[in-house]
Amino acid sequence: MAHAVRLGHDGIMTQFPKLTRRSAMTGAASALVLLPAVARAADVLDATTLGVVGDSGDDQGATLQAALDQAAASGQSLRLPPGTIRVQGLDLPGNMVITGTPGSTEIAQLGDGAGISVADRGSLVIRDVGFSGGTTALTIGASDDIRLEGCRFRNSGVGIAISDASVTITACHFTEMGDAAIHAMDSRGLMISGNRIDYCGNAGVRIWRSEAGNDGSSVVDNTISNIDWREGGNGQNGNGINIFRADAVIVANNHLSDCAFTAVRLNAARNSQVSGNTCLRSGEVAIFSEFEFSGSIIANNIIDGAATGISITNLDVGGALAVCMGNLVRNITPMSAVNPDTIPLGIYAEADTAISGNTVENVPGVGIGAGYGPYLRNVAITGNVVSKCLIGIGVSVVDGAGAVTVSGNSVSEAQHEIAGLAWKDIVEPDLAGHAADHPNVRFDR
Repeated sequence: MAHAVRLGHDGIMTQFPKLTRRSAMTGAASALVLLPAVARAADVLDATTLGVVGDSGDDQGATLQAALDQAAASGQSLRLPPGTIRVQGLDLPGNMVITGTPGSTEIAQLGDGAGISVADRGSLVIRDVGFSGGTTALTIGASDDIRLEGCRFRNSGVGIAISDASVTITACHFTEMGDAAIHAMDSRGLMISGNRIDYCGNAGVRIWRSEAGNDGSSVVDNTISNIDWREGGNGQNGNGINIFRADAVIVANNHLSDCAFTAVRLNAARNSQVSGNTCLRSGEVAIFSEFEFSGSIIANNIIDGAATGISITNLDVGGALAVCMGNLVRNITPMSAVNPDTIPLGIYAEADTAISGNTVENVPGVGIGAGYGPYLRNVAITGNVVSKCLIGIGVSVVDGAGAVTVSGNSVSEAQHEIAGLAWKDIVEPDLAGHAADHPNVRFDR
């Protein structure tokens, strides 16, 4: 920058920056950069200025509600103080942002109370706020465009209960829930991504519908662990991710471990995709597609430790149509501690299913199975690698069993490479050598 020289009152030569067109433009630009910051400061209302105090021990529900309503009415965001804010009930407004101090701000429910709810709202963002206590920490109903980012949920029955709403839940932590971290009914399309869920009583994530229909939710990139089954049953509880009657749901790239029953359970769901998940130490079936399902794609998952790896079942009630491809299944246990009826299987399917390109290892039963008694129709078992199993590939050959194609598989270290089964019993130890005796089985070499 050019400098002008000026003689001061004391006779000393002093240099001053010379104002040029470029420096003038730079100064103007700096001023413009500062203006939005000043404007933004006016857009944020500090809840402490309205009497909301963290760790006071008092019920601040009315004070916090007034602060929320004032911020929403004036079009401002509300910043909550650090510490625990105790309330009995809150009605969160829409069209605003609520922020807390990461790792510190928590809204704790006193008793069961009316709870904290979002009802018939839109465009609400809740960021870096913790929720605890109550039967349900946060209830969201009949709302659109609700976002929770970096929030924490602990010591409640259910973390977030959703009904007829569109919600994005990302980078949140759920722990020590008596029932479930997230329970959603009749959703408008949820995005549940990048969350950590652990130590829940009955479920990690449930996406259910009162009647079968399109849901369009995605559950991706979450870490879910230590899911119990406190309320018992034979599969209703103990699941990391449970999809029931909800169609077109994507479950992808999640890490699921130590679920009492199932890592991912699809019940009466249509057009579901379960891909890229890592499922460790499942107590029953790691990935289950059951009852009146249709159109399940189960691909590229890793399963290590389960009583059954993948089960695609229930032709008896209309369950059919699936692709099971590119999965790695290993270390199946001889029995299930939670469901004694579970049979040690690597991969199992009954109807209209392609089982291809999978790798199965170490199964004290059937590596890949097709059909149970007459419950078998149009299954193809092609291009799989199976090793260290009691039976490499087992196919039902009872009267009434439907067609199966077996082709291009590699089976090693199996007591019986390919066997014909009548229910659980081996009736044909060398099915490939006696295929002509079993017309429902076709071998393409």
